[in-house]
Amino acid sequence: MKTVIKRLVFLTTQTTCFLAIVAHSSNNQADSYSQAQLSSKINVADDSVVFPDDAITRTIQNTTQIKRISTSDQGDLPNQYQESQQRHYSESDFVNGGNLNLDPQFKDVDIKLEHKYHHFDQMTQYLRQTTARYPSLTALYSIGKSVKGRDLWVMVVSASPYEHMIGKPDVKYIGNIHGNEAVSREILLQLINYLVTNYNTDQYIKWLLDNTRIHIMPSMNPDGFEVSKEGACDGAQGRYNSQGYDLNRNFPDYFKQNNKRPQPETEAVKEWIKKIQFVLSGSLHGGALVASYPFDNSPNSRVCASSALCAMFTTYSHTPSLTPDDDVFKHLALTYSTSHAKMSKGVSCQSSQTSFRRGITNGAEWYPLTGGMQDYNYVWYGCMEVTLEVSCCKYPPAYELPKYWEDNKMALIKFIAEAHRGVHGFVFDVAGNPVEKASLKIKSRDVGFQTTKFGEFWRILLPGMYKLEIYADGFVPREMDFIVVDEHPTLLNITLHAAKVSNRKEGFYYRPPNSGFSRGPFVPPHQPVAQESGIFSSITNGLSNVFNYFG
Repeated sequence: MKTVIKRLVFLTTQTTCFLAIVAHSSNNQADSYSQAQLSSKINVADDSVVFPDDAITRTIQNTTQIKRISTSDQGDLPNQYQESQQRHYSESDFVNGGNLNLDPQFKDVDIKLEHKYHHFDQMTQYLRQTTARYPSLTALYSIGKSVKGRDLWVMVVSASPYEHMIGKPDVKYIGNIHGNEAVSREILLQLINYLVTNYNTDQYIKWLLDNTRIHIMPSMNPDGFEVSKEGACDGAQGRYNSQGYDLNRNFPDYFKQNNKRPQPETEAVKEWIKKIQFVLSGSLHGGALVASYPFDNSPNSRVCASSALCAMFTTYSHTPSLTPDDDVFKHLALTYSTSHAKMSKGVSCQSSQTSFRRGITNGAEWYPLTGGMQDYNYVWYGCMEVTLEVSCCKYPPAYELPKYWEDNKMALIKFIAEAHRGVHGFVFDVAGNPVEKASLKIKSRDVGFQTTKFGEFWRILLPGMYKLEIYADGFVPREMDFIVVDEHPTLLNITLHAAKVSNRKEGFYYRPPNSGFSRGPFVPPHQPVAQESGIFSSITNGLSNVFNYFG
């Protein structure tokens, strides 16, 4: 059933934490609606959440009761707690009290997450046990499968795990994109455990989960992890997927044509972020201690692309490649590094490695790469992603894992909260209906973003004065001035008026002009690249292999 939104104004339930500054776009009507009953069920057709086959899980149905996912493989859960059929829960099962959010069947079951490496079956078992025990805080789903058929699991941790909360952002963490960078996998499992076990006792965690939907993918490269070796701090064994592809070089690139064959893992992630509008993202890696922000590639690589020698020297010139939102990305990177126990000290992991001032770096300034995931998130979908290198050793001994978790715990939590900084709001037509896929852009910042089907939008911004540009097919374009204050999100409710048809043959009332950057998908501009051969090709490929050992 299609949900119609009539002039919705979202105000955070925790007004002590955040103040919404409402800028009305229409003087004729007051903007006041409750968001309580407006939600979007997570399913394949809607948010592109792909559950495993029906023998393993069943999706939530649109009923007045909560139906949790039933699992056929519950590992070490006692027999009396195992399910063979989908259970139904009423609201009374989750009332406030000592066992808030616990499935009554599992309240006495101790699901302990040890500080050890969890191979795929162990990780799957833990995720299933957790969502069984915390059905009102978690939802487990798979966005696809690896080359060898392993599920790419994602755990949603939120007070509304199965439903999109109107006006509240979706964020994500992705770990283990390189299979041998194993610390990220384990600290994301620890993060899931920390969030669900502290919801009742930590007011900050409660506020975060009440106002944010956190999607956590512990491993994007489960095949690579399975062939990696514990104790290997360097090297490339397990780095690539089972077909030998570096998944962080496998995405479309804005600056340069990426001719690498798309892999199942990257195709699944691309479809995922196409269907769910993520506001903020962290991609976790290992082998260094730094927060690296876009761009990862540089336009310099296009200048001399026809010459192998010129391409070699411009590609590795370590020139910064800055986005229009460079101030925001630096802030996000600093949020993580300064909340980390050691990162902001800027100490290099080895004497031969680069040191990073305050623990942050521009990606291209560190080393340029083509086909990176963070640039794709930002340019194609307006999602601000930062690459987080969380350990000097890629696959340290398991006894060191508690130290890595403690070093990163506060940084992981504080980074998520940055999704609530800046501006957010809704775009409506004059009848109060949401305008889907309206294009928005902050003036002078040419990477845009779009509204959801509920007319929602978000943009992380630092304090200051801004002008928002809004375009949509069939509507008169608008501009709106607004102010962002520190730590308090600004709420804008925008009304668009229908435009008169200027040329009926065009089929649209109005189309926004194209800009250098835009919210995709789009075909990135590039110049024809001549095939390199001979010695220069060998030297260039050799340098590429050297730099590929980093994150």
